[in-house]
Amino acid sequence: MARRIALGVSYEGSSWLGWQTQPGGHTVQDELEKALFAFTGGPVPTICAGRTDTGVHACLQVVHLDTGLERRDVAWIRGLNAHLPESIAVQWAREVPEDFHARFSAQARTYVYLLWNRPYRSPLWAGRAGWCFRPLDVEAMRAAAAHLLGEHDFSSFRSSQCQAAHPVRTMQRLDIQRHGDMIVFVLKANAFLHHMVRNIIGSLVYVGQGRYTVARMQELLQERDRRRAAPTYSAAGLYLCAVDYPASYGLPLQEGLEIMPGLQLSPDGELSAWPRA
Repeated sequence: MARRIALGVSYEGSSWLGWQTQPGGHTVQDELEKALFAFTGGPVPTICAGRTDTGVHACLQVVHLDTGLERRDVAWIRGLNAHLPESIAVQWAREVPEDFHARFSAQARTYVYLLWNRPYRSPLWAGRAGWCFRPLDVEAMRAAAAHLLGEHDFSSFRSSQCQAAHPVRTMQRLDIQRHGDMIVFVLKANAFLHHMVRNIIGSLVYVGQGRYTVARMQELLQERDRRRAAPTYSAAGLYLCAVDYPASYGLPLQEGLEIMPGLQLSPDGELSAWPRA
């Protein structure tokens, strides 16, 4: 009898070519499926909640798979982690109903972007945060971000390679917090387009530098033209931090998420135990 298993997977993405499997390998999906082969003795395809790009991290990527094996939750966690590299780890495992789908059952995704804002780069944040050496006006960025809340056509923030059926998404939350030299963006939407978060960050940084007005964000939505917006920002600071599902599936509460050791994101997007780089 086939069982559907959901996994919560975290990874430090700077050394991987994104989530999705490639002919040459070296993706998170390739590594997870290699671990599954070693643990189960056969090929096990996986489906994820959101395909992250090269260099993007995940506090919690949700994956599902189908298997005939009977194993306790802890056995899936320990068995797979024994075969995974240090930069990838399973955090939890649950058997779920057969109608659960990691991607299509998801109701919302939350991303966090970390931006180091100092005149000089920090080697301690290399690969873990974006960097902007110019001073940034966070209040102006917050005002500009408010234009993006709600349902919009996000074509101006959509990669030319995006394969989504349409560009309309609902932005439920876009918060910007400064913690010393680090600026933290928290973005939650029903779904995201390819490069959407990084393209939004690029344009918000332009606002913070004074290169765009606050009203420019609303104009970009109306123009629906990717060529009119700022360049795509670095992948280094981007983290997939939470995926929301109906409570009926009984997945673990996704709260107190660890972005990295000492840095926690609460359900309301507040950071605690901030580390000093």
